[in-house]
Amino acid sequence: MPDSLWTGRLQSRIGGWAGRALFSLPTPLLARLAGTPPPHAEGLHPEAWLLARLSAVGPGHTGDEVPVAEQRRRLALEARPLAVRPRLPLDVSDHAIPGPAGPLPARLYAPHAAQAPAPLCVYYHGGGWVQGSVETHDPGCRLLAHLAGVRVLSVDYRLAPEAPYPAAVDDALAAFAWVAADPERVGADPARLAVAGDSAGGNLAAIVAQAARDGDLPAAPAFQLLIYPACDLAAKAPSVKTYRSGYLLTEESMDWYMDKYVPDVATRAQPRVSPLRATDVAGVAPAFVATCVPDPLRDEGEAYAQRLREAGVPVATHRFGQLHGFFNTTAIRSSREAVAVLAGALAQGLARPSAGA
Repeated sequence: MPDSLWTGRLQSRIGGWAGRALFSLPTPLLARLAGTPPPHAEGLHPEAWLLARLSAVGPGHTGDEVPVAEQRRRLALEARPLAVRPRLPLDVSDHAIPGPAGPLPARLYAPHAAQAPAPLCVYYHGGGWVQGSVETHDPGCRLLAHLAGVRVLSVDYRLAPEAPYPAAVDDALAAFAWVAADPERVGADPARLAVAGDSAGGNLAAIVAQAARDGDLPAAPAFQLLIYPACDLAAKAPSVKTYRSGYLLTEESMDWYMDKYVPDVATRAQPRVSPLRATDVAGVAPAFVATCVPDPLRDEGEAYAQRLREAGVPVATHRFGQLHGFFNTTAIRSSREAVAVLAGALAQGLARPSAGA
C-alpha cells in the first residue's frame, strides 16, 4: 500500500473517532460549541452549523490542480468518518445492470421485513456528476431501505469528465428501464416502483420521471423522492449567491461540476439537463422534494416543487435545518432523523399503487 494512502486511511480513522465522539455530545453543548449561525441560516440545526464551521477549515475537493480521480479518492476517504455503516436487518447484494456503454454496478438493499414482491426504489447517488458512487452512499441507502421498509437499488452511473452529458442520463434511464422491464428479478412490485436521488442524483431522478411520463420507458415510477436536487443548470437562483460558501457545497464547486459534466453552456437549458426548464411537468410521478436551509440548490429545488404543484402533481416539500449532503452524514443524530423523514415519505408514497404523495 502506498505510504500516502496508508497515512490517509490512518488519519481518516483517527478523525472518525474524534468526529463521532464530538457529535455524540448533547445537543445543547454542541450548540454552545458551534455558536449562533448567521441570520440568513436561521433554522440550521446546531450539529449542522458545527459541521459547517469545521468543514470550512478543511481542504476543498474541486479544482483542476489535482486529478479528478485523486479528488474522488480523497473525498471518499475523508467523508467516511461521518458515514457510519449501520448493522441493520437487510440482505445486501451486488448486481450488474446492462448499460449503454457496458455493465453498470448496482447494489440492492432488501429489508428482511419486505417480502417480495415489495416496493422498490431506484436510487442515483450525488456528487456533482463527477464524484460519488454506490460505495460512498452505502450507509445512507442502508438506512433509507431499513426505515422505509422499501427495497433500494443504488446505481453507479458513468461520471464526468471521462463521460460527460448525456452519459449519466442514459445510464439512469437504462437502470430504471432494466428494473421496469422485469421487476421480479429484483423482487419488486411493478406497481410500486420509485426513483430517488440526492443532488446530482436528484437531478437524474427527476429526468427519469419526466422521460417515463413521455413514454420513453417500459413503465413509469409511482413516486419520486428528490433530495436537494439540482434542477436548473442554466441559471443561478438567489440561494446560490446567499449560500455561495461556508456550507459544504459552494458556488465555485457547482461551477466546476457543471463545466465537467456539461461543458457546452447552451446545452444546459435542455430539460434532460435542467428538469425545471421542461415545457410541461404535468403527469409526472407524485413527489417529495427535500431542500436544506443553507444550500445553494435550495431555491431551484423548491421552484421545481412549485411547478409540479401548479401542474397538478401531488407534491410535498420539507426544508431541513441541515447541510447539503446530510444523506451521507449518518454518524450525526440530526442527519439520521432527517433521513427518517425521507424514509417516511418514501414509505407513504409506495404504500399502495398510485398512493400519491
